[in-house]
Amino acid sequence: MKQFPDWQLILLFLVPFNFLLFPDSPARGEKSVCAEKDLSTLTNQLLRDLPSYANRAGQRGRRLQRSSDIFSYMLVAGRPEFQPLPLQPVEQQKGTNQNIEQVFFTTLSRQYIDNKVVELQEFHWLLLTKTPDSRQFLMMFTQTGAYPQKQPPSPPRDSSNGSVAQGIKAWLRDCQAGSLRSI
Repeated sequence: MKQFPDWQLILLFLVPFNFLLFPDSPARGEKSVCAEKDLSTLTNQLLRDLPSYANRAGQRGRRLQRSSDIFSYMLVAGRPEFQPLPLQPVEQQKGTNQNIEQVFFTTLSRQYIDNKVVELQEFHWLLLTKTPDSRQFLMMFTQTGAYPQKQPPSPPRDSSNGSVAQGIKAWLRDCQAGSLRSI
């Protein structure tokens, strides 16, 4: 008979009982909490957690490439709107746009520049698609303006790889894994 180290025996014993340790985990064949929720409920939970997720994504980016010492810290995210804009279908994938969900939301961020506080309001347009067991990030556009508003915001830019988008992707991943607390 094969000998197992002690830690493997403990792991083999606990795996069948993981539903006792993690009762809300999708590991028992259940659908993810994220797949069950309507877009409004999901977005409210996302926006509640987004400042910490986006700030962590920003911190990770700073460690890798430190070309500037001016960084934003998200303070709050809110004011979701769900009235979609019309999307033009792509010729090859005309039916694809039916599964796209659109969310508009606002964030307030703070930067420290030369010992001065600069607050920025950002307007985000998030595009998601619903799959059978989760929602997937498609892309995001952002406009930035001063807070309180002193001039018109910047033109929309593709922010799909920014720290806010990375925070959303990480949150969706954690939500699908069942590691988020409920509202």
